[in-house]
This record gives sequence, C-alpha cells and structure tokens, in this order.
Amino acid sequence: MTADKYVLVTGGAGYIGSHTVLELINAGYKVVVVDNLCNSSEEAIRRVGELTNSTIPFFPIDLRDQAGLEKVFSAYPIESVIHFAGLKAVGESTKIPLEYYDSNVSGTIVLLKTMAKHKTPIFVFSSSATVYGDATRFENMIPIPEECPTGPTSPYGHTKMIIEEILTDAAAADANLKVGILRYFNPIGAHPSGRIGEDPRGIPNNLLPFVAQVAVGRREKLQVFGNDYKDSPDGTPIRDYIHVVDLAKGHLAALAKLDSVQGENGEGFVRPWNLGTGNGSTVFEVVHAFEKATGKTIPLEVVGRRKGDVVNLTAKPNRANTELQWKAELTIEDSCRDLWKWTTSNPWGYGQPEK
Repeated sequence: MTADKYVLVTGGAGYIGSHTVLELINAGYKVVVVDNLCNSSEEAIRRVGELTNSTIPFFPIDLRDQAGLEKVFSAYPIESVIHFAGLKAVGESTKIPLEYYDSNVSGTIVLLKTMAKHKTPIFVFSSSATVYGDATRFENMIPIPEECPTGPTSPYGHTKMIIEEILTDAAAADANLKVGILRYFNPIGAHPSGRIGEDPRGIPNNLLPFVAQVAVGRREKLQVFGNDYKDSPDGTPIRDYIHVVDLAKGHLAALAKLDSVQGENGEGFVRPWNLGTGNGSTVFEVVHAFEKATGKTIPLEVVGRRKGDVVNLTAKPNRANTELQWKAELTIEDSCRDLWKWTTSNPWGYGQPEK
C-alpha cells in the first residue's frame, strides 16, 4: 500500500466495517468510508475517529448511486476496496428477495465498474459461510474447507455466491484485478473499549446480541431453536464464533497478501479464505459462557427448529492461517466480556431508548 493511497471501506459504519476501519487506521492506512446507513449509524464512524484520534472521510451514499460513487473515486486516490455494504439477514431475504438481489448484486456491479474505470486493483469481499449451505450433506466436510462444494439455501446466501462468481469472472478478464474472498463464520463480541459494537435494528437475528438484550432487560427471554440435533453434544446447533476484532484483522492480512501477489496467464488473482477459529460451540455453551462472564442468568425457552438451520457450521481456517499468516486469537469468553462492556455502556446501541 503506497503512502498517499486510500482504502475505500463500503458499509464501514456497520458492525464488522467499523471495527475494520479502526484496525486499518491503527495500522497506518488512510481510509474513506461509504455507507447508506440503512442498517448502521454514522455515530460508529465518529467514535472510531475518537478512538484513533483521526477524521475519517465519510459519504452517506448507496453503492447503486453511480454518480455519487464516482465523486468519491474522483476525490480520493483509492488503491484498494474492502466491500462490506449489503443487506445481510437470512430470514428477511426470504421475504424480500428482490431487494437483496438489487442491493447486494447491483451495488457490487456498480462498485466494480467504478473501480475498473479508476484502475483500482485490490478488492476484498465480505462473503459468508452461508455460501456452503448445509455442509453436513457431504462426508468429511466438517470442519468446512474452502474446497467444500457451495450450495446456499437462502436468497442472502445466493447473493453472496453470485458476487463471488462475478468477482471470479471479473478477475479472469482483468490481469490487474486482485480479489480476496473472505468467508466469515459467526462474528461476535465488540471492541474492548466498549465504544463500538453490534447495534442491530429491531429484533437481533444473531445469538449473542439477543442474549445481551435479554441480560440488559430489553428482551424477556432467549428462544433456542431446537435441542434435538443428534450430532451435537447437547442437542443445540454448533457454530464457529469468531471475535469481531480477530475478524477485522483478517481483512488487513488479506490486503497485505493481495498487495504482494500477481495473477498468472493474463488473468487477475482471486482466492477464497475462511475466517473462523476452527472450533465449534453449541448454543448452550455460548449462553453459559456469557452467564459466566457477566454473572447474569439468561432465561430461555427451547422451541422448534428454524427452517434451513443445520447442525454444524465450523470453519477449517488452515488456508488463512498459512497463506495470510492470520489466526483467531480471542476466545468466546473474551467476546462475551467485550460484548457485555459494550452493552452495559450502550444499552440502546448508538441510538436512544425505543418509544
């Protein structure tokens, strides 16, 4: 990364985006942020600025706004893009699939066209383990390696898969384009300062934000969707939970890697990497870890399984460990402690109490 060049972070006011912006600035990168604020808050960027003693250029535009995006690329010498922006709730995507395809896929295409026009060579994509679908349908694919056949089971997962395919085709056609595809497992936790964290709109879709809202009195109880999975030690689903700070650092590792590689045979470079810990934890194990970290008892109710849920989504992160020289270092206990600090300091997230 050359000294006068910028990293553009799309969706940089969101949960993972804001933590990545903070890590980038702390590592000496210059950053510009684009976010339409449909599921995020500009307050996150203001706080990252406070934590890093910096002023972060911020543009509240939608990626589908080609003219707005063009102004950003014309104003800043952007050498790399980390692309988080997009709609991200699996359940919601089944209700409004066309919105998901339009926002996620169309927005990415506009972004890639603008990058090509301005000869921006490096692209890190925020993908998801949802592209694998139910990896338990194959033998010997848990933990999940990047070689696992893909098979998303929701419109959200399909948008991620389609974007991965678009990036692969774009890199094949452009010898200068270098793409890192980061397939996340389950991000949790918050920055240890307690100043930035996850601030879901409405009812949280993910386990730990919901648990935290129960603990702080915003929700009555946790619903556990199924405790009758045969291949689980306690019957509840197994997931690979990764601290958001570890995940953010994975993006810096990907940037460094892409900066040092070249495509071959007249094509660009594209490579997927799993970002996870390699260790699976059940729902009950995570709830007990939270209770231990906070001293709070979480009331819960076991209900029926959710459609599309699978028993085990654990990463095999060996490729990222080796090729990116990156490894998750923080524990679930660290995540619970940091989440609790964020939640108790910001019981209503970045906003005000609900009316």
